[in-house]
Amino acid sequence: MAVFVLDQQKKPLMPCPEKRARRLLERDRAVVVKRYPFAIRLKDRVGGELQPIRIKLDPGSKQTGIAIVRESQGVDPETGEITSKISVFNLLQLHHRGLTISKNLTSRCAMRRRRRSNLRYRGARFDNRTKPKGWLAPSLQHRVNTTINWVNKLQRFAPIATLSQELVRFDLQQIESPEISGVEYQQGELQGYEVRKYLLDKWDRKCAYCGVEQVPLEIEHIVPKSAGGSNKVSNLTLACRPCNQKKGSQALDIFLANKPELLQRIKAQAKKPLKDAAIVNSTRWALANALKTTRLPVELASGGRTQFNRVRLDIPKSHALDAACVGVVEAVQDWNKPILEINCAGRGRYQRTRLDKFGFPRGYLMRKKSVFGFQTGDIVKAVVTKGKKVGEYVGRIAIRASGHFDITTGDEKVSGISYKYCQMISRNDGYGYFLQPKAVRRLATPVALSLPALKDGVSRAF
Repeated sequence: MAVFVLDQQKKPLMPCPEKRARRLLERDRAVVVKRYPFAIRLKDRVGGELQPIRIKLDPGSKQTGIAIVRESQGVDPETGEITSKISVFNLLQLHHRGLTISKNLTSRCAMRRRRRSNLRYRGARFDNRTKPKGWLAPSLQHRVNTTINWVNKLQRFAPIATLSQELVRFDLQQIESPEISGVEYQQGELQGYEVRKYLLDKWDRKCAYCGVEQVPLEIEHIVPKSAGGSNKVSNLTLACRPCNQKKGSQALDIFLANKPELLQRIKAQAKKPLKDAAIVNSTRWALANALKTTRLPVELASGGRTQFNRVRLDIPKSHALDAACVGVVEAVQDWNKPILEINCAGRGRYQRTRLDKFGFPRGYLMRKKSVFGFQTGDIVKAVVTKGKKVGEYVGRIAIRASGHFDITTGDEKVSGISYKYCQMISRNDGYGYFLQPKAVRRLATPVALSLPALKDGVSRAF
């Protein structure tokens, strides 16, 4: 991954490779400013030549992909045309905690209602307040706030010149050809890609009939077109080629006559709307308007265009790599990099006690926020040399008054590590960090890029 560089006056310079940053630190020409994302400050340099860097965003309901890229132009040796290429500097994946916020608010509401009704009487006040225009629920506003916070944070570490955001319903085809209309509008280059992206998310990228993953999937009609089935998304599902051919033009009830549970599940899933799409649609314009407050040029691109670019360039699926494919992209270089996973963990809470299922106190939390110089959420390195837990652990800690902390390293949690073995790496900033290994290029899958996906009822693999 590229290392962010600041000059002597803490102004952002161009990112540099890890090897060069290591040399600067070894020669005492730079100091570490921040561990996550890794940034250094030069001691003997002020200013320098800069190139425009773009931040690309792929907002999601649970995760938001962030790609920091540099755009460069070149000349095609065969045609002589000017081409633009994107070089990826860093890939980040921001994990939101909107679901946790929603559950906490629901729990608090239930506790208040119980106390009000059973312990003392007080009139309900839920209808006394008016919501301002453009109000979003706290769990949705959290997604917008954390994303814009990271954009502002990255602006302090890199010379960001432009921003790009995936706006699911933005119509690039009409921009390219404003006079397009009628049937021509429905048979453009991106026809079917918005539907495919929706179906992939709705059916969890699995075959609806056998559950197989990591294979070419095809759009399949639940009610066959020969029996009057339509191309509505409620009548579409995903199937692998063997299942699609096996079902053929049979009715779903006949094809799954011996699997009643699977039959009911597919019928229920087909009618169920995609909650993730509703969340993204609710926050997409709020995020776009928040990005415009940075006073940087903002490019808005279609979700279908993102998937079209990713499939054409044969890039694996992830939110961070999707972000690199947002907008008009001809080629992507150096995309196979580790991804920095960022978990929104919060900065603690004001609650001084835990509650039982009836809403009454169950023990009390300690009043101290710091124990032996450590706080919950700090990232530490613990080298245990004796005892049952001998080893080296790096992760977030949860403090205890006794001085024996819990350390969370990725998916593992280790309890009872003494503060004497802990060495501070990074103070708590409300986020947890984990470095994901490089992506593995998937096997090439047959994709119909130029043919309509649903024309004449023919299923296409993607």
